[in-house]
Amino acid sequence: MKALIKDIIIALLIVLVITAIIKPTIVRESSMEPTLYDGNYVLVNKMAYKVGKIHRGDIIVFHSGMKAEDGSGDSEGNKLLIKRIIAIPGDTIKIENGNVYLNGKMQHESFVEDGGTWGDVETTTIPEGKLFVMGDHRSVSIDSRSEMVGLVDQDSVVGNAFIRLWPINEICLL
Repeated sequence: MKALIKDIIIALLIVLVITAIIKPTIVRESSMEPTLYDGNYVLVNKMAYKVGKIHRGDIIVFHSGMKAEDGSGDSEGNKLLIKRIIAIPGDTIKIENGNVYLNGKMQHESFVEDGGTWGDVETTTIPEGKLFVMGDHRSVSIDSRSEMVGLVDQDSVVGNAFIRLWPINEICLL
């Protein structure tokens, strides 16, 4: 009996440690296509930026401040969004004529769904503590180009999406 109780306690401790580090997330909507699709199941490393640095190109989950109409979202009813980091503090970003310019250089983004980035953004320097994010399906993504999202506070980042687990035939590192 003592061995069973010990095994249950160890199993619970393992579950607690894993859930403190990993957040399972289901992708909703199509703003990250073709990288992630509606219904994909991803794992988010909640410790990634507590012990490491944020990098351009990382796919993150963050608290958006937009209210989730279906009752989902974080504890305050805010929608969790998943987007790609395009610019980090100190970077300059400009979007013009469907092209993204990062630190003065035009970006060639093979992951962009519809081949261009619409919605001009004047040259902006990203301040400390902020991130400029966009979805890969730029024509439908509500992201840093929109006043609804704007620049993302680094403190609102839940973590880095690092693996797609579902559908099973599309398991991959992100």
